[in-house]
Amino acid sequence: MNEWLPTILGTTAGLLSTSSFAPQVLKAWRERDTAAISKRMYIVTVTAFVLWTIYGFLLGSLPLIVFNLLSLGMSATILVLKIRNDRQGARAAATQREPGMARSG
Repeated sequence: MNEWLPTILGTTAGLLSTSSFAPQVLKAWRERDTAAISKRMYIVTVTAFVLWTIYGFLLGSLPLIVFNLLSLGMSATILVLKIRNDRQGARAAATQREPGMARSG
């Protein structure tokens, strides 16, 4: 087998899987709507990308390292947006339930 084939396959797979996160990041960022996003799923996804990145370092595989770091960054962005939006929604709901109460802070 050609020595360059695994690198080409890894790079192609990395480009495709990493780019698949871009539409979700852009949508969540622009619309600030993450209600349909599963927080548990992204916690698992972020954890998986951390492990894949470590695995890539152990193997010395540049495609594994680069694309898993990129995917980690994008999936972590979605997770942070989800957590932030959930907290803001909870605060807004609490404020609406108690309209006569003064806000502290």
